[in-house]
Amino acid sequence: MRRTVFTEDHEAFRETIRDFVAREVVPVYESWEAEGHPPRDFYRKLGELGVYGIEVPEEYGGAGESGFKYQAVIAEEVARAGVSFGSSGVHTGLVLPYLLEYADEEQKRRWLPGFVSGDIMTAIAMTEPGAGSDLAGITTTARLSGDGTHYVLNGAKTFITGGVLADLVLVVCRTAPYDPENRRAGLSILCVDTASEGYTVGRKLQKIGLRTSDTAELAFSDVKVPVENLLGEEGRAFAYLTHNLVQERLAIAVGAYAASAAAVRFAVQYVKDRKVFGKPVAEFQNTKFTLADCEAQVMAQQSMVDRALELYQNGELTVADAAAAKLFCTESASTLIDKCLQLHGGYGYILEYPIARLYTDNRVFRIYGGTSEVMRSIIAKSLGL
Repeated sequence: MRRTVFTEDHEAFRETIRDFVAREVVPVYESWEAEGHPPRDFYRKLGELGVYGIEVPEEYGGAGESGFKYQAVIAEEVARAGVSFGSSGVHTGLVLPYLLEYADEEQKRRWLPGFVSGDIMTAIAMTEPGAGSDLAGITTTARLSGDGTHYVLNGAKTFITGGVLADLVLVVCRTAPYDPENRRAGLSILCVDTASEGYTVGRKLQKIGLRTSDTAELAFSDVKVPVENLLGEEGRAFAYLTHNLVQERLAIAVGAYAASAAAVRFAVQYVKDRKVFGKPVAEFQNTKFTLADCEAQVMAQQSMVDRALELYQNGELTVADAAAAKLFCTESASTLIDKCLQLHGGYGYILEYPIARLYTDNRVFRIYGGTSEVMRSIIAKSLGL
């Protein structure tokens, strides 16, 4: 289908990213998977390329572009090559909206130039061992010191993407006592320097997919966080998180669509080359019908994603819209990629084939950013149910 969501500038950027991926990522990707993340200097290369500064205002070293379309291009191109940029997507897709929206002028001047260059890598720490999709259940605490100069942070987080290499982590914590009558109250966001005393990176978690994205457990033991590192207003974090989850869920929908399109591409190429019973797999009717169904699903995902991108660009993408896009794209991607792997036969189960990587990487799309069950609840609520 002809797409109208991207401009000539977006397509020129796409060519730049495609060339960069082919030159800097594909040849060394297996070593990244073995290590569990790209080398730290790779993120500086992305900074030099301008990837981190697209949406950052010019006065802080960025390009000042608005919207999410350039990030969508990146997602499509890395999926097309069957690779990823490590935890880079969290840096720009999750953390940046918080800094742009809620950081004060002094904080922006302190952090954004390093953010743009890749010298300051970031992560956001929401999930806890006992609080995943239920953010109101967060128990990590931060108490203001007697002299009012800093917070004392205590608690633990898990499943923190980028947590191993991050220099600055946005930690969601309780700055007021837990109120069972209003569980969402009292949450704040502190920007924590990972070099702080008492800040500990625990286990680097071993995942079935997204092997180049470092995911860690974090612990805080009387970590002193200057009051100047409070992001936005104290006690307003739940509203901030809800607001920014719209972009996060859009990003996941885009990623699922991109993975689906890549899966069909890899499958088509494979069935044309692979022969069984003396003829290409592509000549069997089952192959043709399966890939026809998959392509139709890709087209449906693309329509939903492109519409969501336009709505987001215009400030009109609602919480329910984003939930619907994430739900549809991630659920259909899961079925589609499984079918494409099946067409590879036994080779689909071998990691050297990109389809295997897509299969394992895709599974988390239905979990993070809010599970599919949470998405259904949001959509049902929008229907008045």
